[in-house]
Amino acid sequence: MAARAHTFTYAVSLDRGWTATSSEGGTPLPAEEAWSPEHLVLAALTRCTLTSLRHHAKAGGHELTGSADANGTVTKRDEDDRYAFVQIDVDLEVQLEPAPHEVRELLNRAERDCFVGASLTLKPEYRWIVNGEEVR
Repeated sequence: MAARAHTFTYAVSLDRGWTATSSEGGTPLPAEEAWSPEHLVLAALTRCTLTSLRHHAKAGGHELTGSADANGTVTKRDEDDRYAFVQIDVDLEVQLEPAPHEVRELLNRAERDCFVGASLTLKPEYRWIVNGEEVR
């Protein structure tokens, strides 16, 4: 019998003023032009990727600090004439202590297990700098 996969449930409410609140509490996110839904997708992708890396790094006995930048292009896709992200670039700069032996393998797991990235039809392009060195 196969093991049952973990299930995670998330909920957000948007009130009549378009202020978003999380089922987890925290500060409400007011509607404002500076944070479009597209910006929120990019923010979710960067946070999810770093969260995924932190999980895998911790399992391997590594401490993580880091930051990320993402930018994306939205236009009509050729295949279906619908507006969507057609390019997403994610630049991540992280410190892992102690330095892992299999850095690329660890980064591949972080990219694979970020469910936000896995939920996109477009595969983001990731660029990593780990402990001051670019990893290809």
